[in-house]
Amino acid sequence: MMNSKMYINGKWVESENDHSIEVINPANKEKIAKVPRATRKDTQRAIDAAREAFEEGVWSELSAHERAEFLMKIADKLTEKKDELAALEAMNNGKTKMEADFDVSDSIDCFRYYAGLITAPDGQTVPSHEPMQSIVVQEPMGVVGLIVPWNFPLLMGVWKIAPALAAGNTIVFKPAELTPMTAIELFKIIDEIGLPKGVANLVLGKGSESGQMLAESQDIDMVSFTGSTEIGRQVMKAASSNIKKVSLELGGKSPNIIFDDADFETAVDYALFGIFYGAGQVCTAGSRILVQEGIYNQFIDRLIERAKHIRVGPGMDKNVEMGAITSSKQLDSILDYVEIGKKEGATLALGGKRLTEDGLEKGFFMEPTIFTDVHSDMRIVQEEIFGPVITVQKFKNEAEAVKLANDTDYGLAGAVFSQDGAKAMRVIKKVRAGITWINTYHSNHAGAPWGGYKQSGIGRGLGTQGLHEFQEVKQINVNLAVEPVGWFSN
Repeated sequence: MMNSKMYINGKWVESENDHSIEVINPANKEKIAKVPRATRKDTQRAIDAAREAFEEGVWSELSAHERAEFLMKIADKLTEKKDELAALEAMNNGKTKMEADFDVSDSIDCFRYYAGLITAPDGQTVPSHEPMQSIVVQEPMGVVGLIVPWNFPLLMGVWKIAPALAAGNTIVFKPAELTPMTAIELFKIIDEIGLPKGVANLVLGKGSESGQMLAESQDIDMVSFTGSTEIGRQVMKAASSNIKKVSLELGGKSPNIIFDDADFETAVDYALFGIFYGAGQVCTAGSRILVQEGIYNQFIDRLIERAKHIRVGPGMDKNVEMGAITSSKQLDSILDYVEIGKKEGATLALGGKRLTEDGLEKGFFMEPTIFTDVHSDMRIVQEEIFGPVITVQKFKNEAEAVKLANDTDYGLAGAVFSQDGAKAMRVIKKVRAGITWINTYHSNHAGAPWGGYKQSGIGRGLGTQGLHEFQEVKQINVNLAVEPVGWFSN
């Protein structure tokens, strides 16, 4: 079992009271590490270090090219350790090794993207009727608290760390208590490349303790949080104490709309991928499948047939297609929703149980689960289950598809499958969601903005918007005719 530490002000440290948290492998419940549990004092030390580093300008006053060189060094080191990091991610989170490989690759791309972006021309000049030059510049927010969930431990972290550092901020980063291992390895790289002390700090522990403190601290200028909508509300409320900027990427209940003119096998394939990738523990998961009535029965039959053959098991097994649920608590929550769905009158067409055969009883494994005969006022249709559970609804026409798609409090993602390009575009433009696809699902890249409508969040990550999210906008006015203004008489 590994023993790890936190990274504060350029040093690896224990918690001040020596309290710790045990980290387990959800595929077999084996203990893989013991990590410190940060106290409020520990978290304050990290905040103070980040504040001092920012005020001294050891990072913010570097040129964009100098900051870019550091980001590229991080990307290079991640590349060197790619396979090792992917294996660690699969072991800590429960996802498959193939999924973890993609996460590490995307993390590398993200650092390289922002290294390139900050060295590109930027800024704006505004014309004036006076002899005046008005210049608009982007400056760092200051000290930023970054809080990420357990479903994409490394990638979600990098999606915040890379643009926050690129913009010139100093950071205090808190990974989920369940899945801190790849974050620790990332900070080892940050230490190895010689990032100035205090610029990047890592605190480990509970969200209700160190995470809450980051949100409410008067010394934090911005907090960026990814997680559930419920916790997002708490973060937003805590952040109001000093009117700090808040960026939130929250829950989803995303519609996947299948028209009867879609390429049938492609639509079925992506419907499976949309929900069962990551064992459904994905904020953008296509958890509500809407199928046009002409192919509804045929689609359900094929969906069930394909889902029956999904290979579930330990993520490091190269033959496995869907890994473990990340914690016993999350598995219990998913199973509770299965019971809710049955009580609501939905038809459990497939799955619905924990898998305990062939050695899977040692871990947290769940059957791919499909509900049919559902309607929009059911909790399983409205609430984020965050597991391998889908509901399938029937619709008649475009108008009904759009109405059903938008009939939730969420607006994170959505997709349309149709071979009629005009229709697909009409419908996707009416879907109230920030991340959408036509004839595909789950594709993303560092250059495209990421975030949602409605109760799925505030702000955007990735892309140029993701950089600007971590920046303040300043107007600088330069007088080109230096003489008295003459407003008052002598």
